Amino acid sequence: MARLNINGKVHDVDVEPDTPLLWAIREQVGLTGTKYGCGVAACGACTVHVDGVVMRSCSLPVSSFNENQKIVTIEGLSPDVTHPIQKAWLELDVPQCGYCQSGQIMAAAALIASKPHPTDAEINSEMSNICRCGTYNRIRAAIKMASENTKRG
Repeated sequence: MARLNINGKVHDVDVEPDTPLLWAIREQVGLTGTKYGCGVAACGACTVHVDGVVMRSCSLPVSSFNENQKIVTIEGLSPDVTHPIQKAWLELDVPQCGYCQSGQIMAAAALIASKPHPTDAEINSEMSNICRCGTYNRIRAAIKMASENTKRG
């Protein structure tokens, strides 16, 4: 049994200690926005925030977390889709197939939280999630749009 603080609510999850956080989120808590891609923390489809830090949940055992750590999934980023990254994603129609996009959005949200006006080099460095459809130019444009909107807002 583990106690996890996910999106501001503490959940008791009955899983083995070595169960990846991703599976506790999806199968025990029922939040399916965080996706399984590779299982080895390479693709980023499973990206969540833990205390504001980007983490790939497919390779992190539940036993490494406690209820004092704040885990945020795509569902908890903004319940009404008003986060600047989400708004930019919608306005620029970033996704193609969409499978990687919740992880991309979580990575981009963390990027602009730490660097509100990132350069192209910073975007290249921080956005390491894989998109098989190749929407990288639209992802970059959405991050820049969100950055501009935070300058005004």
